[in-house]
Amino acid sequence: MASDRFENLMTDSDTPGHTRNDGPDEGPLGVPRTRDFDGMPAERVDDGYQRIASPAQDFRARLARFVLALFRWKLGGPPPLLKKYVIVAAPHTTWADGVWMLAFAWSWGLNVRWMGKASLARGPLGWIPRRLGIIPVERSAPHKLVANMAEQFARHDELLLSTPPEGTRDRREFWKSGFYQIALAARVPICLSYLDYAAREAGFGPCFMPCGEASADMDRVRAFYKASWGKNPALFTPPLLREEVASSDSRAGKAVAQD
Repeated sequence: MASDRFENLMTDSDTPGHTRNDGPDEGPLGVPRTRDFDGMPAERVDDGYQRIASPAQDFRARLARFVLALFRWKLGGPPPLLKKYVIVAAPHTTWADGVWMLAFAWSWGLNVRWMGKASLARGPLGWIPRRLGIIPVERSAPHKLVANMAEQFARHDELLLSTPPEGTRDRREFWKSGFYQIALAARVPICLSYLDYAAREAGFGPCFMPCGEASADMDRVRAFYKASWGKNPALFTPPLLREEVASSDSRAGKAVAQD
């Protein structure tokens, strides 16, 4: 498969209840609890963005941490002090990933949003997904998705959009490029989050502003994510966009034509 080719600034007052963190980010007993650009444990990630210094203390956050503790999960790298960004939610190899990611987001006081088919937000039970952060989208007009989400970012003072680029819990050949296209169109950073089932740790790794060259930006993503983090590693789809292969084939075709 084509994927085999790639396997080998805000102030404190901007975010109520949170403080800035300019120093090393360490877990209990000084054990590093964040991940660097290579996905390795580190004291801090030098991506140029400040981090939230401590978890939130409201009822929702405390409840989320209580549930996580029951299942022996611990908080990993803290989220950035930013009001708008696209979150890469990976690996996604089991139905429970969304539950844990939402619990970790609540632990930090984040109001994460996610895209879902519009029908989920309708009817007598539609209030549940709306309360959980759904942004209804019409699947009948997928070509408008990127533009519509860019408009959402422009309209809101704060928007943290979580997207699972694998799109499914089964292994596939490519990641969906929606997260990347939306970040480019909205001109917001991409933040790499992670669920490491082996270490029972979840959090945020580095954030970066996409440059628009898909292969260069995706090289950063590939360097970070590890298949072994997933609940079912064999189902992890390696980070590769279909657009990268198309661009590579196009350049190869032009080179052949010139020869």
